[in-house]
Amino acid sequence: MEQLITIPALGDNFIYLYRYDNSDVLAVDPGDYSSVLDTLKRHNLNLTTILATHHHWDHIGGIAELKKKTGCKVIGSDKQGMPGIDEIVEDGQIITIDKTRIQVIATPGHTRSAVCYYLPPTDENEAGILWTGDTLFIGGCGRLLECNAQTMWDSLQKLAALPDRTYVYCGHDYTLENYEFAHEIEPHNQSVEKRLSDIKQKIQQGKFTVPSTMLQEKETNIFLRSGTSEIKNALNMPDAGEVEIFAELRRRKDVF
Repeated sequence: MEQLITIPALGDNFIYLYRYDNSDVLAVDPGDYSSVLDTLKRHNLNLTTILATHHHWDHIGGIAELKKKTGCKVIGSDKQGMPGIDEIVEDGQIITIDKTRIQVIATPGHTRSAVCYYLPPTDENEAGILWTGDTLFIGGCGRLLECNAQTMWDSLQKLAALPDRTYVYCGHDYTLENYEFAHEIEPHNQSVEKRLSDIKQKIQQGKFTVPSTMLQEKETNIFLRSGTSEIKNALNMPDAGEVEIFAELRRRKDVF
């Protein structure tokens, strides 16, 4: 039985269905309702709950129709920006769905009210799962649209503090571009070069670039490594602080 189903949508979005019992599932960031409904029908699943990480249309665009078709409950952190929301959540809150307990982690940066959802390790899922929306990508992070670099950096540090083996599922497939950017900044970093090669191979094989693990992100995600001497030297900013380095990396990635 496949417990987590990844649904590609809208060009580069990822929507996730998590099966928490035999046929009941929750959905994370369903920007497109039709692909979710098709998947539910194909696997004979029942959608009970939607978790929204932030208010951008490509993450919530399918919510209204899915709620209309299934009667599911909608959970998120921004009532103004998320029509049809049933429960507002905040940092540290535990969501209980049947026997499944999911922790809310506030991660302002991409938007002011962004949250991530962390499913701690269980008997069925020994590593734990983190749905990051547009906060942490595989090899990257979200643009700073509503907050400053310090705020996003602090949010990323909260995620990086989770157990190393946590599986990371993000909201977009920007993975190849993220590692091409990292390789441009650090052309002689063998770990980044290997990761880039592995990602290219996955894509050629028609495989998803998710999930990653938190350990892998801490080792090869250039944004999470902003405090290292290697990145400071690569940017010719040896005396800069980690947030200043992070801001410079984000600025460069914005125009990459």
